[in-house]
Amino acid sequence: MEFQPVTIQIPEGANVILGQSHFIKTVEDLYEILVSSVPGAKFGIAFCESSGPCLIRSVGNDETLRQAAIQNAQAVAAGHFFVLILKEAYPINVLNAVKQCPEVCTIYCASANPIEVIVAVTQQGRGVMGVVDGLPPKGVETDRDVAARKDFLRKIGYKL
Repeated sequence: MEFQPVTIQIPEGANVILGQSHFIKTVEDLYEILVSSVPGAKFGIAFCESSGPCLIRSVGNDETLRQAAIQNAQAVAAGHFFVLILKEAYPINVLNAVKQCPEVCTIYCASANPIEVIVAVTQQGRGVMGVVDGLPPKGVETDRDVAARKDFLRKIGYKL
Protein backbone atom coordinates (compact mmCIF):
# COMPACT_ATOMS: atom_id res chain seq x y z
CA MET A 1 0.00 0.00 0.00
CA GLU A 2 1.14 3.51 -0.79
CA PHE A 3 -0.12 6.84 0.60
CA GLN A 4 -0.39 9.88 -1.65
CA PRO A 5 -1.38 13.44 -0.76
CA VAL A 6 -3.68 15.07 -3.34
CA THR A 7 -4.05 18.85 -3.21
CA ILE A 8 -7.63 20.06 -3.72
CA GLN A 9 -7.86 23.00 -6.11
CA ILE A 10 -10.37 25.49 -4.72
CA PRO A 11 -11.62 28.24 -7.03
CA GLU A 12 -11.23 31.75 -5.63
CA GLY A 13 -14.08 32.70 -3.32
CA ALA A 14 -15.36 29.12 -3.08
CA ASN A 15 -15.73 26.57 -0.29
CA VAL A 16 -15.66 22.81 -0.65
CA ILE A 17 -17.34 19.92 1.06
CA LEU A 18 -15.56 16.60 0.63
CA GLY A 19 -17.21 13.34 1.56
CA GLN A 20 -17.98 9.73 0.85
CA SER A 21 -21.28 8.42 -0.39
CA HIS A 22 -22.51 5.05 -1.58
CA PHE A 23 -24.88 5.27 -4.51
CA ILE A 24 -25.16 6.67 -8.04
CA LYS A 25 -28.10 8.94 -7.16
CA THR A 26 -25.88 10.98 -4.81
CA VAL A 27 -25.34 13.74 -7.38
CA GLU A 28 -29.07 14.20 -7.96
CA ASP A 29 -29.95 14.21 -4.26
CA LEU A 30 -27.14 16.64 -3.41
CA TYR A 31 -28.27 18.86 -6.31
CA GLU A 32 -31.79 18.98 -4.86
CA ILE A 33 -30.43 19.80 -1.40
CA LEU A 34 -28.32 22.67 -2.73
CA VAL A 35 -30.99 24.29 -4.90
CA SER A 36 -33.54 24.13 -2.10
CA SER A 37 -31.24 25.31 0.74
CA VAL A 38 -29.79 28.65 -0.37
CA PRO A 39 -31.44 30.63 -3.17
CA GLY A 40 -28.75 31.99 -5.49
CA ALA A 41 -26.03 29.59 -4.38
CA LYS A 42 -23.72 28.46 -7.17
CA PHE A 43 -22.24 24.98 -7.05
CA GLY A 44 -20.75 22.00 -8.81
CA ILE A 45 -20.77 18.40 -7.62
CA ALA A 46 -18.73 15.40 -8.77
CA PHE A 47 -19.03 11.82 -7.49
CA CYS A 48 -16.67 8.90 -8.19
CA GLU A 49 -18.80 5.87 -8.95
CA SER A 50 -17.00 2.72 -7.76
CA SER A 51 -18.78 -0.12 -9.56
CA GLY A 52 -20.27 -0.79 -12.97
CA PRO A 53 -18.89 1.73 -15.45
CA CYS A 54 -16.94 3.55 -12.63
CA LEU A 55 -17.63 7.01 -14.04
CA ILE A 56 -17.33 10.41 -12.42
CA ARG A 57 -20.93 11.60 -12.21
CA SER A 58 -21.46 15.36 -12.05
CA VAL A 59 -24.11 18.07 -11.82
CA GLY A 60 -24.30 21.71 -10.86
CA ASN A 61 -25.80 25.05 -11.68
CA ASP A 62 -22.44 26.68 -12.50
CA GLU A 63 -20.35 25.07 -15.24
CA THR A 64 -17.02 26.42 -13.94
CA LEU A 65 -17.67 24.99 -10.48
CA ARG A 66 -18.89 21.69 -11.96
CA GLN A 67 -15.68 21.39 -13.98
CA ALA A 68 -13.58 22.22 -10.90
CA ALA A 69 -15.41 19.51 -8.94
CA ILE A 70 -14.73 17.02 -11.75
CA GLN A 71 -11.02 17.90 -11.86
CA ASN A 72 -10.70 17.42 -8.09
CA ALA A 73 -12.61 14.13 -8.23
CA GLN A 74 -10.28 12.94 -11.01
CA ALA A 75 -7.22 13.89 -8.96
CA VAL A 76 -8.43 11.98 -5.87
CA ALA A 77 -9.94 9.14 -7.95
CA ALA A 78 -11.21 7.20 -4.93
CA GLY A 79 -14.36 5.12 -4.93
CA HIS A 80 -17.53 6.82 -3.69
CA PHE A 81 -15.67 10.09 -3.04
CA PHE A 82 -17.59 13.30 -3.73
CA VAL A 83 -16.60 16.92 -4.17
CA LEU A 84 -19.08 19.75 -3.73
CA ILE A 85 -17.78 23.23 -4.60
CA LEU A 86 -19.91 26.12 -3.40
CA LYS A 87 -20.08 29.89 -4.01
CA GLU A 88 -22.60 32.51 -2.84
CA ALA A 89 -23.22 30.37 0.26
CA TYR A 90 -21.17 28.76 3.00
CA PRO A 91 -20.95 25.13 4.10
CA ILE A 92 -22.71 26.08 7.35
CA ASN A 93 -25.78 26.89 5.21
CA VAL A 94 -26.02 23.38 3.72
CA LEU A 95 -23.89 21.02 5.79
CA ASN A 96 -26.63 19.56 7.99
CA ALA A 97 -28.80 18.89 4.95
CA VAL A 98 -25.86 17.26 3.14
CA LYS A 99 -25.17 15.07 6.19
CA GLN A 100 -28.84 14.01 6.21
CA CYS A 101 -28.71 12.86 2.58
CA PRO A 102 -29.39 9.10 2.75
CA GLU A 103 -26.41 8.25 0.53
CA VAL A 104 -23.82 10.32 2.44
CA CYS A 105 -21.66 8.14 4.71
CA THR A 106 -18.90 10.56 5.77
CA ILE A 107 -17.98 14.21 5.56
CA TYR A 108 -14.21 14.63 5.49
CA CYS A 109 -14.21 18.43 5.62
CA ALA A 110 -16.04 21.61 4.72
CA SER A 111 -13.58 24.42 4.16
CA ALA A 112 -12.08 27.19 2.08
CA ASN A 113 -8.62 26.45 3.54
CA PRO A 114 -5.85 24.71 1.63
CA ILE A 115 -6.77 21.00 1.66
CA GLU A 116 -4.81 17.83 1.00
CA VAL A 117 -6.63 14.52 0.74
CA ILE A 118 -4.56 11.57 1.93
CA VAL A 119 -5.23 8.70 -0.47
CA ALA A 120 -4.23 5.07 0.05
CA VAL A 121 -3.43 3.22 -3.17
CA THR A 122 -3.81 -0.57 -3.20
CA GLN A 123 -4.02 -3.21 -5.92
CA GLN A 124 -7.82 -2.88 -5.83
CA GLY A 125 -7.99 0.90 -6.08
CA ARG A 126 -7.83 4.11 -4.09
CA GLY A 127 -9.43 5.16 -0.81
CA VAL A 128 -9.49 8.34 1.25
CA MET A 129 -7.79 7.94 4.62
CA GLY A 130 -8.43 11.51 5.74
CA VAL A 131 -7.69 15.13 4.99
CA VAL A 132 -5.27 17.84 6.02
CA ASP A 133 -7.47 20.94 6.35
CA GLY A 134 -5.62 24.24 6.65
CA LEU A 135 -2.50 25.02 8.63
CA PRO A 136 -1.34 24.02 12.13
CA PRO A 137 -2.09 26.30 15.12
CA LYS A 138 0.33 29.15 15.78
CA GLY A 139 -0.72 29.67 19.40
CA VAL A 140 -3.68 30.03 21.75
CA GLU A 141 -6.12 32.91 21.38
CA THR A 142 -5.77 35.89 23.70
CA ASP A 143 -8.55 38.10 25.05
CA ARG A 144 -7.94 40.36 22.05
CA ASP A 145 -8.32 37.38 19.68
CA VAL A 146 -11.59 36.38 21.40
CA ALA A 147 -12.95 39.89 20.89
CA ALA A 148 -11.89 39.83 17.22
CA ARG A 149 -13.60 36.42 16.71
CA LYS A 150 -16.83 37.67 18.28
CA ASP A 151 -16.73 40.88 16.22
CA PHE A 152 -16.16 38.91 13.01
CA LEU A 153 -19.12 36.58 13.64
CA ARG A 154 -21.38 39.57 14.20
CA LYS A 155 -19.99 41.40 11.17
CA ILE A 156 -20.90 38.49 8.85
CA GLY A 157 -24.32 38.05 10.49
CA TYR A 158 -23.90 34.73 12.31
CA LYS A 159 -24.40 36.25 15.76
CA LEU A 160 -26.49 39.15 17.02
